[in-house]
Amino acid sequence: MIRPLDIAVVTETFPPEVNGVAMTIGRMVEGMRKRGHAVHMVRPRQPGDPRRDEGLASTTLVPGLPIPGYPALRFGFPAGRLLRRQWRARRPDVVQVVTEGPLGASAVGAARALGIPVVTEFHTNFHAYSRHYGLGWLERLVALHLRRHHNRGDVTLVPSHQLGIDLMRHGYCNVRVVARGVDTRLFHPSRRSAALRASWGVGADDLVVAHVGRLAPEKNLNLAFATFRSLAAHAARARLVLVGDGPSRARFEREHPDHVYAGMRHGEDLAAHYASADLFLFPSLTETYGNVVLEAMASGLPVVAYRMAAAAELIRHGHNGMLAEPGLPGRFAESAHQLVSHPASRARIGAEAAHSVSALDWERIHERLEAVLLATVTTAGSFPGASGRVGLLPD
Repeated sequence: MIRPLDIAVVTETFPPEVNGVAMTIGRMVEGMRKRGHAVHMVRPRQPGDPRRDEGLASTTLVPGLPIPGYPALRFGFPAGRLLRRQWRARRPDVVQVVTEGPLGASAVGAARALGIPVVTEFHTNFHAYSRHYGLGWLERLVALHLRRHHNRGDVTLVPSHQLGIDLMRHGYCNVRVVARGVDTRLFHPSRRSAALRASWGVGADDLVVAHVGRLAPEKNLNLAFATFRSLAAHAARARLVLVGDGPSRARFEREHPDHVYAGMRHGEDLAAHYASADLFLFPSLTETYGNVVLEAMASGLPVVAYRMAAAAELIRHGHNGMLAEPGLPGRFAESAHQLVSHPASRARIGAEAAHSVSALDWERIHERLEAVLLATVTTAGSFPGASGRVGLLPD
């Protein structure tokens, strides 16, 4: 019988904030609680939170500030003294640090000082993002910070084997893979809506190309626009639908006014936007995973993506999606053209995409996370990052 754990989860993003990390950690926390574990959250105060912690008995709120360029997201201030006091009074079995900002770094330090096992998570390629915001000179410093941060813990969690191998090559220690799941009851081809397509100005036989995600420089959306232009030249009527928001939205709306900017969508509405499209373009080169690839596939969409992150692990080229090698934008566009030129093949690949991810339910992911946390509590100290051991720990 698995003994219940007392887990302290430290994160600088959490629902109702909308991003892949917030969605993932929200699911993970829910899953651990359903499996009988006690979870105490530590996160920055969000708009709408009570001024005091009343009604949030399982949450510690700390001050934070909006992230530049993303005012809806916040980073937390360091809280090492507060966390040491709390964890002395109620010692958790394990501290799970989700984000690498000031709050997350202070949590790792507090846990190390108290001898509490630490699991960190690698979710975002912040060092790669810096070059897209005119801060390329910071890339090396950020990369060094991230490696030091994660190697202070007992285990670093990554969402894919390829990312784990990449981190290992750059000196990360004790990496374990915990993938991500998808709600296949929510994201399903049956959510397709003729009424929604009509609101976009297209009929049943017209082409709808979709992208879901932040409208931001690091998402490489200029390639999506260029690819769509070449596709639309061979389609009587076509629409590019962009779901999401971000710092580039206003510029995109000025420069590309003919596209549909659907903004943030949630739940069944989001699922309908996926399923009502015909093709999904995902040109990003900065992902650690890419939850939207999984959601698009579950919705029955053929995905065109670069061979990296989730796409590299989930897509078999020509069978349940299309892959292009990073650095070859022409191949990306060519893959999209192949799908548009052969509607029967596109339908077959979309159906196979949905089938291929049908077993990636969240329950299996929660089981995997639980096993890693239990193993970390049991063996903490036998493979600390300071030992210099580098590699993917055995499953």
